[in-house]
Parts: sequence; C-alpha cells; structure tokens
Amino acid sequence: MIDYIAGLNDPQREAVTHGNGPLMIIAGAGSGKTRVLTYRIAHLIDKGVDPFRILSLTFTNKAAGEMRKRIETVIGNEARNIWMGTFHSVFAKILRIESKSLGYTSNFSIYDTDDSKSLLRAIIRERGLDDKQYRANAVFNRISSAKNRLVGADEYLNNVIIQADDAAAKMPEVGAIFKIYSTRCSQANAMDFDDLLFNTNILFRDHLDVLHKYQHKFQHVLVDEFQDTNVSQYLITRKLAAVHQSICVVGDDAQSIYAFRGANIENILNFQKDYGKDAVKIVKLEQNYRSTNTIVQAANSVIARNRNQLEKRVFTDNETGPLIEVIKASSDNEEGR
Repeated sequence: MIDYIAGLNDPQREAVTHGNGPLMIIAGAGSGKTRVLTYRIAHLIDKGVDPFRILSLTFTNKAAGEMRKRIETVIGNEARNIWMGTFHSVFAKILRIESKSLGYTSNFSIYDTDDSKSLLRAIIRERGLDDKQYRANAVFNRISSAKNRLVGADEYLNNVIIQADDAAAKMPEVGAIFKIYSTRCSQANAMDFDDLLFNTNILFRDHLDVLHKYQHKFQHVLVDEFQDTNVSQYLITRKLAAVHQSICVVGDDAQSIYAFRGANIENILNFQKDYGKDAVKIVKLEQNYRSTNTIVQAANSVIARNRNQLEKRVFTDNETGPLIEVIKASSDNEEGR
C-alpha cells in the first residue's frame, strides 16, 4: 500500500484520519477535496472497515469512477466492493433489491427525460388540453420539482397553495396530469429519474425493517458536494447515518450553484445543528492549489458579502498572476463568445 498520508497538508491529514462520528469538511475551490475524500475511504479500509459497509455518494458518474480508480491504486481490488456512485445509481440498486416492498419487480424500467416527456405529451393530448398552454417541458419541471420536495401526486392535488400556483400559471390541470402520469408509470413497472429518490424515501418511511437493514449495513456514509443536495437526498442520507452517526460531508456553501434544481443550501449550513455542535468535527481545507493569488483574493472579496456562510479564508502560495479583465457584454450570446 502506498503512503497516502505523506503528501497531505495538516488539515487534509486531519480529515483523512478522523475516526467515527459526524465530520464536515469545508473545502474551498482547488483545495484537494477529491483527494481527501478518496484517501479517507482508503484509510477507513486500511483501519479494518469492510468496504461493503462504506457508502460514498457523488453527483456524477465521472467523479465516482475517478474516486474508485484512485482508491484502487491505494488499496487494490477491495475498492470494487465499496457502495459508491451517484445518488440515483446507488438508490436504483437498493430499489431493485427491495422492489417488492413498493409493488415493483426487480427489473423495473427507468424512464429518462425524453421518455417522461413523451408520456406527458400523450396524457396532455388524451385530455384534450392545449399543448402550447401545457408544454411537456413545463409540466415535467413542475412534477419533478414536486417530487424533489417529496410531494406526491395525491398531496399535489390536495395542496391549495400548489393548486393556486398552477392556476396562476394558467395550468390548473397539472395535478390531474401528475396523477395519471404516476399511475401509468406504476402500471408499466417503470420509475422516472426523480422516482429513484422519491421512492427510496417512501421505502425508508413505510418499511422500517428495510431502513434498519441499510442503517446497520452502512457503517460510514460519505457525501460529496453536500451543498448541492436537495430535500430528498438530505433526508435519505440523514436516515441512513442515524444509527452509526459516522457521516462525512464534503462541500462549500460558496460553491452552491444548483438552487434552480432544488438544491437546499440550508443542508450544509445546518449540519452542526442536525448532529450537535459539540459532536461535529469541522475541518477547513483553505489552501487553493489551482488558482493564482489574484483570482483567490477576488473570489474571497465576493464571497465575504454572503449574508449566511461557513467562515473560511481561502489562500494560495501560487504566483500573483495577471489582473482580472472585466468586459461588458451587450447580450448573452456575446458573453458566451
């Protein structure tokens, strides 16, 4: 096994070697967070944790693949036994194992966005609705947003605020479309992309024996880009970590960019409240290895104006670099060019 500790700075080493209990790694841009997360997993295995009992959640398949390769270089083939992947891929795996509890077969289909929109267009036509008023993309986004807030079709139909919002948008039939869409998916033994998280929450809510099984199975839960988790992802990870309390989240509130997709910045801001201020170990990775000093200082001056933030001061030992150029673009196309 290679000496993965040797090349780490002090905060990185502290994060990698932390034992049990909740750990929050606040990782500034270019601070080596992927390396820290990778080596932390390798360290857990080196200290005797069974790879099958480690759950590592990322946001992209590429990130998961890169991490697995890095871990393999440290510990070898055991890395293949880690439960590692995107939220959707890992929970699809669990749903296939536990499919009977939700009334599906283990070979259920997973609809991609095009499949979902095609089904919605068919429902819109069947109901004789104007497809210019009820554009499949807009209807899909409303249903997706609801599921990511853990609002199902029945609750959607019975929520007066949601119904008023749809009426104001001149789409009062979205709830009825949602209900038919959900029924059709179930009848076809299919889930859409959002269902992979929505149904995992239902599974853990309604089948405590299944929840207990995975709570005891996963001794360590690690979550990358925690600032971009939504309500659904947050609840699943919190439930899974409830028994062992060994959850490691890595993120940076200043790098949250997915609010339009349902990401809830409060998840990372409130992590200490969730697990207890005295119980949570906080490690700040503040040294930027990627950017020039000019870029780092400019970023710090912007971030300093955030009202709610996890305090950190990113620095770099890199060269000063050229000054930042500011341009005024007359359009988004010009800005892109």
